[in-house]
Amino acid sequence: VAGDGEKDVLPHCSLQVYTYTCDVGKRENVYSTAERVRKEVGEVSVLVNNAGVVSGHHLLECPDELIERTMMVNCHAHFWTTKAFLPKMLEMNHGHIVTVASSLGLFSTAGVEDYCASKFGAVGFHESLSHELKAAEKDGIKTTLVCPYLVDTGMFRGCRIRKEIEPFLPPLKPEYCVKQAMRAILTDQPMICTPRLMYMVTFMKSILPFEAVVCMYRFLGADKCMYPFIAQRKQATNNNEAKNGI
Repeated sequence: VAGDGEKDVLPHCSLQVYTYTCDVGKRENVYSTAERVRKEVGEVSVLVNNAGVVSGHHLLECPDELIERTMMVNCHAHFWTTKAFLPKMLEMNHGHIVTVASSLGLFSTAGVEDYCASKFGAVGFHESLSHELKAAEKDGIKTTLVCPYLVDTGMFRGCRIRKEIEPFLPPLKPEYCVKQAMRAILTDQPMICTPRLMYMVTFMKSILPFEAVVCMYRFLGADKCMYPFIAQRKQATNNNEAKNGI
């Protein structure tokens, strides 16, 4: 335990970490990797679905293959991983399934149709699964839905809202998001949005008419917040093509 003015010190303990490479967008790969995990490590009691990708193109400029990849990784993979590990959880009536979605799974913005669709799908999958577990009276299996605002990982580098609003809604540090998610998991919280303002935006979107939501988006600068990000991705792609003589 940390003393006054000292940083927290983790207790000394012997931990063993196993890592596996798996393309979660391919169900055969997920099932085979899950079998390896069961044989080499044991049964999984906490499943965190966190993999995510984005195409970074406007809809009509986005290759079909990238749209399919986004849906497979961000949404379909949740089906495969859950089907791989849920049976044992049901048998033991013990486990925890965590879905790392996004605030863009609760409300959307322009230019990232594939990402929004995949995250809405992940949220819908998680909610339906949670209801199924409740209906089956499997109270030992917990579920937590994590919906963070923009996280400063570089995935959406260039995304900008209205400059006057940015100081109040800066990109979230990954460490902060992890701490908030861990707190929610350890306290069996069904859902967590970070920052808390995201609850208000979600609530307002559900009660306001669409045109009022558009006005709110325009005031926040959220209506075209992804456009600078898409422009950067396009520029980077063009530079790479020029460099390689394509």
